[in-house]
Amino acid sequence: MAVLLPKREKRRKQFRGRMTGRATRNNTVTYGDFGLQATEPCWITPNQLEAARVAINRYMKRGGKLWIKVFPHKPITKKPADTRMGSGKGAQSGHVAVVKRDAIIIEVSGPTEEACLESLRLASHKLPCKTKIVRKEKGGENNEE
Repeated sequence: MAVLLPKREKRRKQFRGRMTGRATRNNTVTYGDFGLQATEPCWITPNQLEAARVAINRYMKRGGKLWIKVFPHKPITKKPADTRMGSGKGAQSGHVAVVKRDAIIIEVSGPTEEACLESLRLASHKLPCKTKIVRKEKGGENNEE
């Protein structure tokens, strides 16, 4: 199992940041035929992305193609249990991908339309945010399924 982690970081700890607003980039299906689009902001861990990838590959039986469009760049810190307030920021505990509203998380193209839709439905149950399935549009915007 290959866990998604950055090779190196410029800084060890980051601020938590904001997830308000809509995604201006990565909000259309570009590579595949169908995509899984976030309808609310969230942080996605590498384990959740891996679980969604495994669910898609198991259903499609390696028959389709899969693109993961987000990457966990952001380091997350956590203080130990039974620690009082103050005394600085906690130690790094992992990484997350910051996903804004309307961002495409995963794209697939497969042998049949039904296989793509069902595999994306199974993958959506592994993710921490509400999602919808969108179809690649020939000219402009994506269509909702």
